[in-house]
Amino acid sequence: MNLRYNMNLSKYLLLGLGILSLQSCDDFLGNKPKGYTIPEKFEDYSKLLNSSYLMSSSNTVLSYLTDDVYRTSDGEIMNVSSGGNPVEYTEFNFSGCSDQERNLYTFKSGQVLTPGNNDPLWDDAYANIYVYNAVANNILNVPDGTKEQREAKYAEALVGRAFEYLNLVNIFGNHYDPATAATDYGVPILLSEEVGDGASYVRNTVAEVYNQIMSDLKTATPLLPEVATNVYHPNRTIGYAFQARMFLYMGDYENALTNANEALKLNDQLLDMKPYTTTYSTFGRIVLESNPDETFPEDVDNVENIFMRNLGGAGSGFYRAVVASQDLLEIFKSHLASDGEDMRLRLFFATDEGNFTMNPSAEPEHFKGYSTYAPYINQNAGFTTPEIYLIAAECEARIGSISRALQLLDKLRDARIKNNVHYVEATDAPNRTEALRLVIDERRREFAMLGAPRLIDLKRLNREDWFRKDIVHSANGETWTLPANDPRYIMPVPQTVLDFNPDMPQYER
Repeated sequence: MNLRYNMNLSKYLLLGLGILSLQSCDDFLGNKPKGYTIPEKFEDYSKLLNSSYLMSSSNTVLSYLTDDVYRTSDGEIMNVSSGGNPVEYTEFNFSGCSDQERNLYTFKSGQVLTPGNNDPLWDDAYANIYVYNAVANNILNVPDGTKEQREAKYAEALVGRAFEYLNLVNIFGNHYDPATAATDYGVPILLSEEVGDGASYVRNTVAEVYNQIMSDLKTATPLLPEVATNVYHPNRTIGYAFQARMFLYMGDYENALTNANEALKLNDQLLDMKPYTTTYSTFGRIVLESNPDETFPEDVDNVENIFMRNLGGAGSGFYRAVVASQDLLEIFKSHLASDGEDMRLRLFFATDEGNFTMNPSAEPEHFKGYSTYAPYINQNAGFTTPEIYLIAAECEARIGSISRALQLLDKLRDARIKNNVHYVEATDAPNRTEALRLVIDERRREFAMLGAPRLIDLKRLNREDWFRKDIVHSANGETWTLPANDPRYIMPVPQTVLDFNPDMPQYER
């Protein structure tokens, strides 16, 4: 870790409670705070867990390593102005990429950040982990609050810590393989709020990181409340949903299915997207067709959100900056009736043109033949009910009932697709591999442009012969290929971390 993590810890504690004082610093993987005070009251720890800094996760920049995005070549799109004169449309151009985006899009070897820059994917996760450690290690010993309240906050801290570690190990490590997980490089496991002890951090193995995640979730799940304060805090459903995701990533489909089914027993609600349409504007552009004053439900108002973590790195840096790859568009348009429409493409992308202003009479921007990513909603990088449906469907397709897998897909697609035609009613029933492909295609539609979900799916599925694919990106007359199972799928530990840990082992990417 480096200065950023330690200072982030103090930032969280300062903002939440105003009780942390930095009295002196010394070099230890960056500077470490000394003389800080750990909170003593139940309310103090509750405030820590309510910090807005804990409520964001992941980063859409990971999409640049996937087959979802395309950056256009210079001069590829001509926008027709109100005067009828074509002018170059530059918003999606490859030349507009940041250094990190360009390095990821071109599958650059080695470091992807320019020297001296921190990586929020790593930095923010460890900053959050320090806070979760402070709560987990102390909340049970505070003198106030009921036993049930203290245990619920303890469980929440364990879930939060597990959430960060599952993201970290899947972004910065090799995908879990039972044959190699005990030796594959994972990420450092930190379980203390004490920052540093004079020794270098150890890069734990993938197996060790998963064992810690599993331990935290097994301990937390029975202590979680049935009903949480809001979707930014975990309830019992999350305990099962989280384990379902973890076991899916491990390839333990029986346990993944068991936990997904338990989660669906507690919450199987889906949001019907079919009544919605888009209008002019940026945020708030998705509205009810029957009442344009009612916008698309977000955060606590969306019944699908069961554990909310705001998707980081989107905003102006990603919306309207990329277009959907042709490969992704073909997935969106497949398995539709002649009069069918996938509302995820309709609502979260703008196709051919868009008016991204608050002025209904403004001249629209034209980009005929392309679909740009422009949802302008507060997207969830945590857990949703559709993910639970998809985990259950994948596991059924692999080890259970193909018919049940298709039923789960049909129910989800009924909430997403106008004039949906059910898979279970198809004349030619799919075999197990075909059913599995339907599930994976549905995961891609559901998680399009969210970054980490597609990247992790590519890493885990590329090991299977039926799926394996190479990713090809192009721009400005150049083409770059990322073969299946290439180590460049693994994000590098940031150089700012390696500067303090020169002996930390690395993947050769």
